[in-house]
Amino acid sequence: MTTRLEPGTAAPDFTLADQDGRSVSLADLRGRRVVVYFYPEALTVGCAKQACDFRDSLGSLEGAGYTVIGVSRDEPEKLRRFRERDGLMFTLLSDPDHAVHELYGTWGEKNSYGRIVEGVIRSTFVLDEQGVIDKALYNVKATGHVARLRRELGID
Repeated sequence: MTTRLEPGTAAPDFTLADQDGRSVSLADLRGRRVVVYFYPEALTVGCAKQACDFRDSLGSLEGAGYTVIGVSRDEPEKLRRFRERDGLMFTLLSDPDHAVHELYGTWGEKNSYGRIVEGVIRSTFVLDEQGVIDKALYNVKATGHVARLRRELGID
């Protein structure tokens, strides 16, 4: 069973390569509110829909003081292509061994079209300026999730 993180706990720190192969550390984002979302695979229909929803809401999220980061198991080169193809203007991070996914409880058993498989559990975390989890949303849907998040954050 995957251990899930709860609001009020410190978000686990990590350092991962971004779409350009540069190291990005969560600790370097202290002082900012951060939305970290975990998604199964770049360049797929559902993940593109979710990423484009974040892209289309980026102005209002950033205007409200949030930095958006997407995390998947994809290699940086694939993330770069995803970012370019869909005009994504936020950072995408590579976690190929799913170690960070495991820290966040976003790797484990899930139901995929009636079969139990092990993989990425689509999830979103909202962190405050000190790196404490404000919201931990597991098993979110690719579509409609960002609109729900905006409502919960009082942005709409």
